[in-house]
Amino acid sequence: MSGHSKWATIKRKKAATDQARGKMFSKYIKEITLAARQGGDPEMNPRLRTAIAAAKSVNMPASNIERAVKRGTGEVEGVPYEETQYEGYGPGGVALLVEVATDNRNRTAGDVRHIFTKYGGKMGEAGSVAHMFKPRGVILVDRAAVEEEAMIDLALEAGADDVSTEGDAYEILTPPAKFEAVKEALAAGKLTAQSAELTKLSSLQVPVTEKDAEAILRLIDALEDHDDVQKVYSNFSVPDEVLARLSR
Repeated sequence: MSGHSKWATIKRKKAATDQARGKMFSKYIKEITLAARQGGDPEMNPRLRTAIAAAKSVNMPASNIERAVKRGTGEVEGVPYEETQYEGYGPGGVALLVEVATDNRNRTAGDVRHIFTKYGGKMGEAGSVAHMFKPRGVILVDRAAVEEEAMIDLALEAGADDVSTEGDAYEILTPPAKFEAVKEALAAGKLTAQSAELTKLSSLQVPVTEKDAEAILRLIDALEDHDDVQKVYSNFSVPDEVLARLSR
């Protein structure tokens, strides 16, 4: 897993403050609203089903989820969000892909460019790094919960691409289309996922120094703190012990 994927997992576990939870709720509400534009029935809309499951995993109230779905289907009025993405580079030459949902593209583009510059990065042209990142499902399961052979058999039979070990967890990689099926197979096997997300991973990992990693994480944090930014993907790689120090 890339350094940023590990960092995102650490941050989810630490996001316990009201402010952090509020920002997380806001991002999930936007994602549910956008997903519901393709239909308000989660059973027929995989993106919406995944968004609702993610919102429930952080204990978002059902009423918030229902309102977001209705905004997306047009049953109630809502902000006309537009999806777009920005590309760039961070310290150490790492690639960053920034997905946003905005009601003012010019404002958001200027804000994102300013954040890149302020934190030692540089915006790139459209297409400069997006080709490096491929959509994947990433699911983590506690290694103590199941034997490795049984984990591999269950995941691969459900459609996963790969199962590996990451510290005290199994990391299951899936094609986006098989993400929900693998989650359902885990649930049927009485296995609880520590985390499960649709993300984008790069096959090209860029090793960075601890100093650069610290600067990259500051840049990613600043980007993710922007109200219009939904997700940030990067391809930096650092040893687990370095990431552990930086997460304290």
